[in-house]
Amino acid sequence: MEVVPASRPAFLLGGGACADLIFARDWTATPLGPIEAWSPSLKTAIAILLRSPVPIVMLWDPDGVMLYNDAYSAFAGGRHPSLLGSVVCEGWPEVADFNANVMKVGLAGGTLHYRDQELTLHRNGQPEQVWMDLDYSPVLGEDGEPAGVICFLAETTERVAAERRTAFLLSLSDALRPLQTPADIMSLAAVRLGEALDASRVFYAEIANGLMTVERDHARGVSSIVGEHSLEAFGPDLLRAYTTGAPVVVRDVGADERLGKEAREGLQSREVGAFIDVVLFQEEQWVGLLAVQNATARSWTLAEQSLVQEVGERIKPAVERAHAEARLRALNETLEQQVVARTEELRRYHNIVEATVAPICAFDHDLRLIAFNQAHNDEFRRVNGFDTKIGDIFPDLFIPEQGTTMRRFMARVLAGETFTVREGFGRPELGTPIWEITYTPLRDGAGRVIGAFHHANDISAQLVAQAELEAAQEALRQSQKMEAMGSLTGGVAHDFNNLLTPIIGSLDMLVRKGLGSEREQRLIGGALQSAERAKTLVQRLLAFARRQPLQATAVDLGALIEGMAELIGSTIGPSINVRLDVAPALPSVRTDANQLEMALLNLAVNARDAMPEGGELIFEARPCTVASDHLPGIKMGDYVCLGVRDTGTGMDEATRQKAIEPFFSTKGVGKGTGLGLSMVHGLMAQLGGGLTIDSAPGQGTTINLWLPESAVAAVATEEERFELPDSQERVGTALLVEDEELVRLSTADMLASLGYEVTEADSAEEAIRLVRDGLRPDLLVTDHLMPGMNGAQLIRELDLLVPDLPSLIVSGYAEAEGIDPELLRLTKPFRKDELAAILAPLSARRS
Repeated sequence: MEVVPASRPAFLLGGGACADLIFARDWTATPLGPIEAWSPSLKTAIAILLRSPVPIVMLWDPDGVMLYNDAYSAFAGGRHPSLLGSVVCEGWPEVADFNANVMKVGLAGGTLHYRDQELTLHRNGQPEQVWMDLDYSPVLGEDGEPAGVICFLAETTERVAAERRTAFLLSLSDALRPLQTPADIMSLAAVRLGEALDASRVFYAEIANGLMTVERDHARGVSSIVGEHSLEAFGPDLLRAYTTGAPVVVRDVGADERLGKEAREGLQSREVGAFIDVVLFQEEQWVGLLAVQNATARSWTLAEQSLVQEVGERIKPAVERAHAEARLRALNETLEQQVVARTEELRRYHNIVEATVAPICAFDHDLRLIAFNQAHNDEFRRVNGFDTKIGDIFPDLFIPEQGTTMRRFMARVLAGETFTVREGFGRPELGTPIWEITYTPLRDGAGRVIGAFHHANDISAQLVAQAELEAAQEALRQSQKMEAMGSLTGGVAHDFNNLLTPIIGSLDMLVRKGLGSEREQRLIGGALQSAERAKTLVQRLLAFARRQPLQATAVDLGALIEGMAELIGSTIGPSINVRLDVAPALPSVRTDANQLEMALLNLAVNARDAMPEGGELIFEARPCTVASDHLPGIKMGDYVCLGVRDTGTGMDEATRQKAIEPFFSTKGVGKGTGLGLSMVHGLMAQLGGGLTIDSAPGQGTTINLWLPESAVAAVATEEERFELPDSQERVGTALLVEDEELVRLSTADMLASLGYEVTEADSAEEAIRLVRDGLRPDLLVTDHLMPGMNGAQLIRELDLLVPDLPSLIVSGYAEAEGIDPELLRLTKPFRKDELAAILAPLSARRS
């Protein structure tokens, strides 16, 4: 009989489908024991991983009991949900040794990091080759010792497969390029493709006059089919399929209805059980067929079909090139006999060259032109501005530097070498295209070199397109990486805010009440300081993810910098001179003053670390206008540019490019979080500004913050700190709505100490029910993001039942959608005095 806990534990709330499965399962007979007896550390770890959007799995207990979230269940495929709660070495038996090592290292306190780790998994009923990024870390139990291992996982199979596919195609293209005969090209391509796909037979056939001619094939475990074959034997249905231009895929020859009886029997007699055929066209005519065959039935993947098609598209031009070169060699042999003849024979050479479509010319040992076609002259005039003529010394027609290069190439070919080069030729004022030039010696009947061919093609547009594509792909990869990391860090930071709220609130209450001995008070104070440091780290994560709550107002930047100068000077020490260079009458900027002060302090500390022997730190501020897109990432508009310049060691270009990436640090292990610059970059982006870096080794570093000008002037204000004392008198009834139980308990204690009688609700729906049943609160304190109705929607609903009810929204990060900007908002985590300060105006209004 299944035993189910009476009520759902708080740590499973909001955890998705996997949380439902954990709640519904009877864990009594497992190494974890009944769910009611699970340790706080186990519950906390489960609560965190269940709410994460990225795949996370935790292996608890020495047996490695698997607990994971919804994102990991998608990765597990058909193994889910039976995998949940299983022992890892039994759940994934095909990688049992790998996971055994993970448990050994993790339970010993170690970490493991794998990038593009290749494993073979059976997650959908058949072996599947996958690649993953894996990060393993120990999870501590109540005694401070490792009790489990947590794994953050990202599947990289698609990217790795794409990279291997690209590498295969590039390698194939490089290998095909030097081959000179169609037979050699066909043979090499068949071998490479057959080995890559583990196929039984691969061949490329040329098609002409209804016949398919196979000169070479790659056969493994089956017989060769080199020879001529009639296309009629394929049958009308299959021939119609070829006309679409898409690969023709047959997974089972014996069962495919497109194959007639004769075609099926013919294929089976040649040991073909499955195949992929790619027909290649030239002006709607079939010219070639690339075939990949398997001796038995086989389920070809889309990637395999696409690879065969791409290989076919590479073979066709290579074969055409080989035929053209063969024709060129034949022409060369003809010209070798003619070039030693009289002048009339030279005219015949010219006629032959003129018949060639592509730009081509021929020259002799004196480097004089002896023949060229119209295409060659047209291209020469286009990039040089004048025509060529027979008898011209070819290299002398170019500008001196290009002429020298041309002479070097001509000397090589006249020495008997055949080669292809890429080089720029042409007048700079007319453009200097990049040419792919093939040089071929011209020999007489005795084999002596009597001249050479110069065959050129303009490939400038092709190279530009390739460079633009590579740049766009790199920009896309970088954007996707930063977006993924922003989503992950923002989500994790939001969850940590909920975890830190009761911690900071409870420790703050203990400090205020002065409970315990002096030593216990020091311990409590130390814990509170650590929690505040965690709060700061979360703020940095939210800043990088652009989800920090901002109080953006008009700020006098000059006054802010001057006010920070003394603090910065005391922070970075006397060996560094701090100098201000602020333009007079700066316009106000729109920013969050507190966040900007934290950003400047971060930049100052970074500058100090870059000047170990001392130096100078200069803060410069000037009004600037960005009128075009010459600054990447900075929109057009009016800004105040705040520069933080040091005279330190500077950064090389590789470091500068990665400086704003989260967790990137040059300070060494344990000496920095790597979040400082990424936090500042995220703050600037969230404000609508930007950040740029100018640096070079030995030249120092300047970080420029581009702050948008404010539409209104800054108003000088004095900082006020509100704190309502603990009250024994009842000041009203507070309705507290919060779905996180620990956050709700901590906030309720704060409100009670401020004199409120607190009524708690764990959802907006419950709060509405309480009011409809007669509750008349004097104050509403509500979380914003909750299952079901959110905080902003709750306030609108209660306004119909209790008009003018004072309301406060408590939020984990800057989700402002749907929230009235006039509503009071408080950011998690918070102390009692912060809660008191924001409620003070409400108390004053009631009095």
